[in-house]
Amino acid sequence: MPQTDPLQDQGSLSQPNPVRTLSLFGEILDWMLAPLLLLWPISIVATNHVANQIADLPYDRQLGDLVVAIVRQIDIDGARIKIDLPGPARNLLRADEVDKTYYQIIGSRGELLAGDRDIPVHTYQPEEPLRDLLFRDASIHGEDVRVAYQWLPASTASHPVLVQIAETRHKREQLTSRIITGILLPQFAIIPLAVVLVWLGLTRGLAPLNRLQARIRQRRPDDLSPIHLRHVPDELRPMIAAFNDMMARLEDNLEAQHRFISAAAHQLKTPLTGLKTQTELALQEKDCAQLHDYLQRIASGVDRASHLTYQLLQLARAEASHDSEQKKELLDLDELAREVTAHCVPRALARNIDLGFESAGGELLIHGIPLLLREMLDNLVDNAIKYSSVRGHVTVRVSAQPESVLEVEDDGIGIAKEDRARIFERFYRVLDTQAEGSGLGLAIVREIAELHHARITVLTNPQGKGTLIRIVFPTVSELDVAPLAVRDE
Repeated sequence: MPQTDPLQDQGSLSQPNPVRTLSLFGEILDWMLAPLLLLWPISIVATNHVANQIADLPYDRQLGDLVVAIVRQIDIDGARIKIDLPGPARNLLRADEVDKTYYQIIGSRGELLAGDRDIPVHTYQPEEPLRDLLFRDASIHGEDVRVAYQWLPASTASHPVLVQIAETRHKREQLTSRIITGILLPQFAIIPLAVVLVWLGLTRGLAPLNRLQARIRQRRPDDLSPIHLRHVPDELRPMIAAFNDMMARLEDNLEAQHRFISAAAHQLKTPLTGLKTQTELALQEKDCAQLHDYLQRIASGVDRASHLTYQLLQLARAEASHDSEQKKELLDLDELAREVTAHCVPRALARNIDLGFESAGGELLIHGIPLLLREMLDNLVDNAIKYSSVRGHVTVRVSAQPESVLEVEDDGIGIAKEDRARIFERFYRVLDTQAEGSGLGLAIVREIAELHHARITVLTNPQGKGTLIRIVFPTVSELDVAPLAVRDE
C-alpha cells in the first residue's frame, strides 16, 4: 500500500531516478490483511460444509422416522414378505410441498415389492449392519437426493430386504442458505471495520516514529550528540543505540579530520614562512655568495614542503582506498620489495648507509594494490635511512614462515617502548631526534597495511641496536583475517 516511511528522507523523492521506497506502515498492513483475505475464502468453504451438516441433522431425523414407519408395516415370515401400507400412509409420503419424496421396498431376490423404481438400488455390503438406519447421497433424474435406508434380515434368504426413502434437497439447501447468510452477512460489515481499526491502530502505533523523525529533523546540521532513549519504544532502542554509536564514531572521525587539517596547516605553514623569509632576504641581498646561500635554503624549504604535500596526498589516497573499489591483484611481494629497495639505493648512498636486501628465495604471492604497497615500503625504508647513523646498515627482508612476511631492519637510534604505541599517529615524532621529517611516514604505512589486512609488529633489532618493523600479510587463501593489529614486543 502506498504509505510513506516516517523516517524516510523526503528529499530523496526529488532525485531524477528515486529509489523505490519501502513503507513500514504498508508492510505491516499488508502482512496483517493478506492472511485475513486468504482465510476469508477458506472460512466461506468451511462455513458451507458445516451449514450442510447442520441442515442435514433435522431432515435426516425426519427421513429416518419415515423409514422406521414403513419398516413397521412389513412382516417377514420365511420367504413370505407381507407389506401393509394403507393409502393414507402412502399419501403421507407424498405430502411434502417443497421436496419430492420417493420410497422403495426391494425383496431378497432384488425384485421391487413396493414403491418407486426411480431410486437407485443399493448393493448390500457385508459390513453394513442389519436393522440400523443408514444414510447416503444419490441422484434421481439428475437431481441430488438424500436417501435413508435400512436392511431387514430374511430368514430363508441370504440377501436382506431393502427399505429406502429418498428426498430431494430443496429444504436442506434453503436452510443451508439461511445459515450461511446469517454467518457471512455480519462478516461483510466486520471485515471493513477490522481493516479500519487495524489502520487506526497502526497509525497510533507508529506515532512514536513520527515524533522521533521530528526530533531528528529539528537538530542542527552540526549536532552529533546522541539521541536520548527515554521516549524511544523498546523495539527501536537497539537501532537508535546503533545510530548513536555511529554518530559517535562519525564525531570522532570529524574531530580527527579537524585535528589533521589543523596539524597539516601548521606543518605547511612552517616551511612556507621560512620560504617567505628567505625570499625577502634574497631580494635585499647584494652579495652573490650570500644570495646563493639564500637560494639554497629556499630550494631546501621547497623540497620539504613538496615532500610534506606528497605525503599528505599519499595518506589521503590510502584512506580513500578503504571506501573505494580499487581491485587488488595477485603480485609477487619478493619482486616488489626488490624493486623498491633498488629505487632507494641513491638515498642510502647519500647518507653512506649500507642498504641490503634478503630475498625469500622464490616467488611470494599476496593480494594487494601494487602502487600503495610500493609507497608503504618506500616510507619504511626512507624512515629507516633517516634514523640510522652515518655508515649504518638497513636491511629489507622478505620471507615465508608460513605467512608472507616483510621486514625492514635498521641499526639506528631505536624506538623506546613507551613511544611504539604512538609512532603510527599522524605528525607524531619521537623527541630528541635530529632527523628531518613530517611525522606522516609511519601513519601512511599503517593505513596501507590496514587496507591489506596486515599485522604490524614493532621490535628491537635482534643485534641490540636499532628497530625492526615486521609486517605480516595474509596468505592468498586467508584474505578474511582480522583487521590490523599493532603489537609492541
